[in-house]
Amino acid sequence: MKKLEVNVHHLTRVEGHGNIKVRASNGKIEELKLEIVESPRFFESMLVGRYIDEVPHITARICGICALGHTTAAVRAAENALSWKAPDEVMWLRRLLMDGETLQSHILHVYFLVAPDFFNVGSVIPLASTHPDVVKRALRLKKVANEMCDLLVGRKIHPVSMAVGGFTYWPTKKDLSRVKELLEGARVDLDETVKLFAGIAPPALESPTEYVALRSEGDRYEFVHGRVASSTGESVEEKDYAKLIAERTVGHSSARHVATKRGCYAVGALARYMLNHDRLTPWAADAAKKLGLTPKATNPFHNNTAQIVECLQCVDEGIEMIDRLMKVKNPPVFAPLKKKAGSGAAAVEVPRGILFHHYETNDDGVVVRANCIIPTGQNQANIEMDLHRFVPALMQGGKNQDEITHACEMLVRAYDPCISCSVHFLEVEIA
Repeated sequence: MKKLEVNVHHLTRVEGHGNIKVRASNGKIEELKLEIVESPRFFESMLVGRYIDEVPHITARICGICALGHTTAAVRAAENALSWKAPDEVMWLRRLLMDGETLQSHILHVYFLVAPDFFNVGSVIPLASTHPDVVKRALRLKKVANEMCDLLVGRKIHPVSMAVGGFTYWPTKKDLSRVKELLEGARVDLDETVKLFAGIAPPALESPTEYVALRSEGDRYEFVHGRVASSTGESVEEKDYAKLIAERTVGHSSARHVATKRGCYAVGALARYMLNHDRLTPWAADAAKKLGLTPKATNPFHNNTAQIVECLQCVDEGIEMIDRLMKVKNPPVFAPLKKKAGSGAAAVEVPRGILFHHYETNDDGVVVRANCIIPTGQNQANIEMDLHRFVPALMQGGKNQDEITHACEMLVRAYDPCISCSVHFLEVEIA
């Protein structure tokens, strides 16, 4: 193919509105953009002027899929601003909740948004007729995670009892036993999920990049707390995240691009796997082997493979957290924290990658500055780099325009973008 023009208006099977524009001639890219065309959402503006303990209930509404992750990031950033360290029991419950959210989101993505591409259908709806067992399995797994959130924090989304300073409600042993039963019951369906996707080869693309994710100072595959680490070997404390990454605006995106001093980077399940594969449980590590995922993988489509591996990891870790919580005789008693001036940042691994929340407060505990850095924004420049490598290879391989367009859509979907979440107004502060 000598000339190519891809113009995808509103990419399907992603959250939010994004366009793909590519013009190429004689195998060379002349124009390539992943356009984020959502209108800005003013969450940082809404937070300024509010008391710090109100922030988590607002930021939970940034996303209905990652509501627990945004709440956890907001809670931890607020606690850091107020110089309060959560006890172990509180961190165990937070980890359990993030395990549930990660499981729910990954299942939603790999089954409902990605799988239709490999079954050559436009959505999951036709699969309900042609592959009912696959769809029923996906629904069972997603239900497990939704029930976990409902039992532990009072709602299936937008948690009620997670707060700055701990939890206003502590789950009963009956609640915890039910969650453990749900997780144990998910093992068979997850084994079948591994079998299904082990028989599906992702499109070929080698696209080496820098990966950024949390890595704990212990031995845990971490989602809630740790150092912000790069695959280059550099790492910083979460409060120093700005020493590693920086945001910038670009003309074709209403979401900010983010880069390290070396350039674009990737976040998400594959990034976490790259930096923490040595901490997988035996069950999850065996799944990675069956799925052909190795620490040398540079194919961005393997982000979906890593999501499946993380589902098994989250079940194993979730059960471990429940076993710890069941032994707690005197759950921490919630008490509002004393307001004061401070600055606090937190990094949390939500399903789509590392998420940063950063707040500054005045003497009354009122937010004077707020900023949230969303995983999808961090991935945008890296997706464009992947497309720059992918499109010429597809052209040289003899693919026609429709095939190339579909492949470009699949590549963007592989990152599991949550476009609406990524579109934020520039940070604001009280003068």
